[in-house]
Amino acid sequence: MATSWKLTSSIDEFDNRFASTWPDYRRHATVTTIARGLPATPVTAASAIDACGVKEYSEYFQVSEVVGSLATGLFLIGFGCGSLLSGPFSETFGRNAVYLTTMLLYLIFIMASGLAPNLQGHLVFRFLAGFFASTPLSCAGGTVAGLWNPVQKAYACPVYAVPAFTGPMLGHMIGSYIPVTLGWRWLEWIMLIMGGAVLVVVLLFQPETYGNLILQWKASILRQETGDERYRAPMEMKRESLAQRLKLSVYRPFAMFYSKLIIILMSLYLTIIYIVLFTFLEGYTFIFGETYGTSEGLTSLSWAGMLLGTLLVSCVVPVVYHWAAQSCQRSKSSVIAPEMRLWCTMLGGAPAVPISLFWMGWTSNPAISIRSPLVASVFFGYGITTIFIVAYMYLIDAYDTYSASALGFLVFTRYMVAGGVTAAGGPIYRSIGVQYTLTILGSISAVMTFVPYLLYIYGPRIRKHSKYAVNID
Repeated sequence: MATSWKLTSSIDEFDNRFASTWPDYRRHATVTTIARGLPATPVTAASAIDACGVKEYSEYFQVSEVVGSLATGLFLIGFGCGSLLSGPFSETFGRNAVYLTTMLLYLIFIMASGLAPNLQGHLVFRFLAGFFASTPLSCAGGTVAGLWNPVQKAYACPVYAVPAFTGPMLGHMIGSYIPVTLGWRWLEWIMLIMGGAVLVVVLLFQPETYGNLILQWKASILRQETGDERYRAPMEMKRESLAQRLKLSVYRPFAMFYSKLIIILMSLYLTIIYIVLFTFLEGYTFIFGETYGTSEGLTSLSWAGMLLGTLLVSCVVPVVYHWAAQSCQRSKSSVIAPEMRLWCTMLGGAPAVPISLFWMGWTSNPAISIRSPLVASVFFGYGITTIFIVAYMYLIDAYDTYSASALGFLVFTRYMVAGGVTAAGGPIYRSIGVQYTLTILGSISAVMTFVPYLLYIYGPRIRKHSKYAVNID
């Protein structure tokens, strides 16, 4: 009887549909389609762009700006909730089916939020749009990990992560001009146009990358060609229903969180980073608009500093790749110890965040040149992007088979908390000012700076006592 063992080991010319056997140029094209601005950038831009129109649609719906800011918060909360479900759906129906279906539903609800006649409808549709927008961030990491070996991930993961972080900044840069000139509803129309263009590209050029589903297709073809019904793929041998997978996918991340110190520390670290990032949606208006009296257009351009810092991460990728390759050569193995991924944050990424916050907080003064906080924002962009990339790569390497559950909780916690604090961002800046707000955030992030150093020292010991983690030194 043909078994899953034969199917999984028969990688021949037939199997050019397996992502791991594709030639490099095709894998580059796939990573580009998935991550380099294509669906990650529009959905993350949509998470921030509504903050640009809070004043306009709060006046339109006759509510306070704090209530109006719930549009951004609920989108982020929806994002967190959706991240727990998109993974198991993609492992049942394949990556492409989930990408295309959720992106289409995301576009429908973005359009509905733009057409909403009242605030309640607008907020509900923003939540649903966020729920279906989570797929690019929660599934693309696993896709990229399946395309590249451990050394090549040093290049591939930043290609996926950088667009995810540029989205909120681009959303703010684009959105600052729209409400005043075209009206707040055009914030949604711009996102609809961007997302629609991405959907067309993914539909035309993105091949299926989920190996288990491709094996199932192969088994089906072999049954048709040979008439032998004994051919089965591993996926077909499992008796788990979709409901069982969903139950496990929701339960396991929380079970791992309560028992795994690595996930607790990384979740807490990224949650703090996201709190800082999304309170900046309000804070930039105070730092540059009110402190320096810049126009809305110039205030939006100030996001270019943080955007530049995010893009500068690409400059250190060759160095990290060289370290990873050398580590493999020394160990004579294709496997890299997860702690090797922490070097980027330890050598600049982690300290850059509190330094930039203190710098920006205490130099945002009309008597000091506006260039000072702008330069500080470059360091902030570099720091948060580096931390994001390293956290993903570290958990993927440390938990391997169970990395989807570890990353699922990571996405869930940071977006749920970030969604909750967006409404509080504006009132905090108004009540205690830019200096003290950024000092508080800088102090919290300074305490969390020690996380990568602690994991580098104690990570191997922690992993040895975990039934989910891999034990590689």
